[in-house]
Amino acid sequence: MADEQTIKYDAPTVEQEIEVVSTYRLEDKAREVVPHGGFDYMSGASGEEFTLKQNNEAWKHKGILPRVLADVENPDTSTSILGHDIKVPFIMAPIAAHGLAHATKEAGTAKGIAEFGGTIMSISAYSGATFEEIEKDLNGNPRWFQIYMSKDDDMNRNILDEAKADGATAIILTADATLSGNREKDLLNKFVYPFGMPIVSRYLTGSGKNMSLNNIYAQSKQKICPEDVKFISEYSGLPVFVKGIQTPEDAALAIGAGAAGIWVSNHGGRQLDEAPGSFDTLEGIAEVVAGRVPIVFDSGIRRGEHIFKALASGADIVAVGRPVLYGLALGGWKGVKSVLDYFETDLKRVMQLAGTQTIEDVKQARLFDMKK
Repeated sequence: MADEQTIKYDAPTVEQEIEVVSTYRLEDKAREVVPHGGFDYMSGASGEEFTLKQNNEAWKHKGILPRVLADVENPDTSTSILGHDIKVPFIMAPIAAHGLAHATKEAGTAKGIAEFGGTIMSISAYSGATFEEIEKDLNGNPRWFQIYMSKDDDMNRNILDEAKADGATAIILTADATLSGNREKDLLNKFVYPFGMPIVSRYLTGSGKNMSLNNIYAQSKQKICPEDVKFISEYSGLPVFVKGIQTPEDAALAIGAGAAGIWVSNHGGRQLDEAPGSFDTLEGIAEVVAGRVPIVFDSGIRRGEHIFKALASGADIVAVGRPVLYGLALGGWKGVKSVLDYFETDLKRVMQLAGTQTIEDVKQARLFDMKK
């Protein structure tokens, strides 16, 4: 671990609305204001970043067919999942350490989500803020909790108890991160977290501050199996999503173990490099799930077209990650809201041009195979 006295991290502090022409452009702007090590951690991926690139390229494998004479006006983006009525089919993905993007940490993200209204925040166990700090700004809006399990099940029970007491209505078991991917940028930067992680610090040797991701993962549980899904479900009494599903076989295994939802994701390309783009795996997984449980999709969502394609390929909702953090970096909570507003507006535009009035219409839309 690094000497605590040598760690200095000047996260952005500005709070302002931002213009979002494209979330791809936000990444370049965020690079200018976020400290180098923190930006590389947020934006980077494993190995040669092949899978990160595939997450973007995969969208081009299917096309949206414009539909006319469709009698569509003012598309309705509202939907529901696990008893939550939400105004848009996208939620906040669970991401660690929002404090790398902005001094307000997860509390800033929470306020942006609360001001946007009508969606769900996923809180990471690797949050740099406490449940109490997040709740103050989330202001009663719904939240799910993402757990990185301890090797000690009593500790897991304590964390689940705290998440339930905070109001979590679902648990997300991240199953694809039993150790850190080969994140070369972090290794070159000798990146360590500049602040602690209060939720998981109870099972770390140290608070999380000045620790590398490799070190933190090493102290978490590596052997994740179907019994863990059953344990979390039975102990918490909450629906459990298994996150990191990339094959039909694992989707079936998770449902058999009691999962109430499947979360298709390759961790934004941050774990196993040279895996396929997340979108390329979605349709096959959805065929096996066959509507038995809801599907959440993430990894590479940057446009309204991407949300549309994911829903038309079997997802029930999508989760947005990095673009929200870039918005946080550029404008604090106001920047978060600007990004969420952009996605809502962009999706409505796509729905109108594709002749779809409702989210159910989007789910029934036929995509064109661009590889023919």
